[in-house]
This record gives sequence, structure tokens and C-alpha cells, in this order.
Amino acid sequence: MSQVLHTPPPSPAPADDDLAALAARHGLSVSGARPSLPAYVRQLWARRHFITAFATAKLTSQYSQAKLGQVWQVMTPLLNAAVYYFIFGVLLHTKKGVPDYIPFLVTGVFIWTFTQSSILAGTRAISGNLGLVRALHFPRAALPISFCLQQLQQLLFSMAALVVILLCFGVPVAFSWVLAFPALVLQFAFNAGVAMIMARMGAKTPDIAQLMPFVLRTWMYISGVMWNIDKLTGKGSGLPSWVAPVLKANPAAVYIDLMRYALIDSYHAKQLPPHVWALATGWALLAGVGGFIYFWKAEETYGRG
Repeated sequence: MSQVLHTPPPSPAPADDDLAALAARHGLSVSGARPSLPAYVRQLWARRHFITAFATAKLTSQYSQAKLGQVWQVMTPLLNAAVYYFIFGVLLHTKKGVPDYIPFLVTGVFIWTFTQSSILAGTRAISGNLGLVRALHFPRAALPISFCLQQLQQLLFSMAALVVILLCFGVPVAFSWVLAFPALVLQFAFNAGVAMIMARMGAKTPDIAQLMPFVLRTWMYISGVMWNIDKLTGKGSGLPSWVAPVLKANPAAVYIDLMRYALIDSYHAKQLPPHVWALATGWALLAGVGGFIYFWKAEETYGRG
């Protein structure tokens, strides 16, 4: 008499909805899921001490192998200014008709370097720190923001040298110098926003980092770092009348003009573009808020692939 064994039918696989309900019941969430925007801001604020410490550590280690150490924080932009003075001021005579040309030039170089370095560092913020991104859980926006904070700290070191240069060339201390602080706050917000945009793009396409120096060099030449935009686009230049307002309204030129107006007494309000503070605030909000949201939308993709 043969015995028949009956195998019970396989139980159906649980549906995705059942798994989601089970995970929710036990307080589980998707690994690396993007938090809501308010929650993301709160997480970022909670890491503010990490952001400042990381920026300070990067700044300290930047020149640790050089014999002069942190002196290069000031020497690098000063040497750049000296090169630009020889090429543009002496050889190309762009200093003609520009009062206090050396303070004019050094201020432009220092402020431009802040923007340039922040964007370059932001472009590599994710792609150049994949080990940190994959090993630890933290809001990834902390990286481009910390790199911008590092560049701000470096600029503040350079500003000490800039003050000495201003005084040596007869520029008096004035109450308008306090305007440098809100101008730097707005520029920092703009730089951080652009850095976050480039960080997301650089995380997906690392080759962008190789292209950025050429883009930034072109941007520098049209932002009046080494020359006065009004002087070279005025009557007799052969350029259309709309060129000068467009060049002066670009954000790099706006922040450079504001700093020159704050620090150099021979740089007058009539040389600024119309509604310059509204323009500077608009650029800061557009880049800062827009860049932050653009970066946050790809939060869960950083470090994968």
C-alpha cells in the first residue's frame, strides 16, 4: 500500500504594501532616503559644529607641507595680484584713468578668488570625498558649505593684508568699511549656492571639474577684476550700449564693486550698477536658495554607483 505525500502549496510572497506596513509598524525607513526639506535643514543645522570644524581642518592642512605654512594664504592672492598688475596695469595700461589702481586691483583679485575657489572646491565636494560620503550618514550639503566656509576663512586672512595695502597707498579708514560685512555675507550665500549646484553636477559627471577652470577664467575676464568696466566699454570702445550694464550686473562684478565701494574712497556710488544692493541680495537668494533645493533633490543619490 503506497503512501502519498502531499506538499503544501507555497504561500504567496508578501506584497510591497504589506512590507511597507510592516516596516512602518517597527519604525524602519528606507536607507539613504531623502528627508523632507524642513527636516534636511534641521539636520544640517545640527551638524553646524562639524561644518565649521571640517572647514578649519581643511584650511589648516592645506599648506601643512609648505615651509611657509599658513603664510601662503596671504601670499597666493598677493602674487596673483602682482602678476595681473604687471600684465594688465603696466603692459596693457588698464590702470590709466583708474584712481588707486593697486587697491582697486588687489580688492578685485581677493574677492574674485573667494568666488572662484569656492566654486572649484564645491565642484569636487562629493566626487572628491566619496569615502566620507559612503562611510558616514550626514546631510551631504555640509560638504560644499564647509568648503565655502573654508574659502571665507582664507579670505579673512587675506583681508588683513588688503587693509595694510589700502593704508600704504593712502586710502583712509572710513565708516563705509562696515559695508564690507553685509557684502561678504551676500557673496558667501551666492558662492555656497553655486557650489551646491556644481557639487551635484560634479557628483554625476566628474569631468565637469576639468572644464570649470576655463569657464571661471572667462568669467573673471568679463567681471572687471583687472580693469574698470565703464572705462573699457564707454564711448569709443565700439561696443553696443547694453554691454556695460550687462557686465556690471553679473554677480561676480556686483560683489567686487560693492567691496571696492566699501573700502576705496575714490570708488564712488555712480560707478555702481543701479539698485546694487537689491541686485546683490537677489543673486544671493537665487543662487543660495535655488542651489540648496537643487542639491537636496538628489540627496539620496550621492555616493552611489
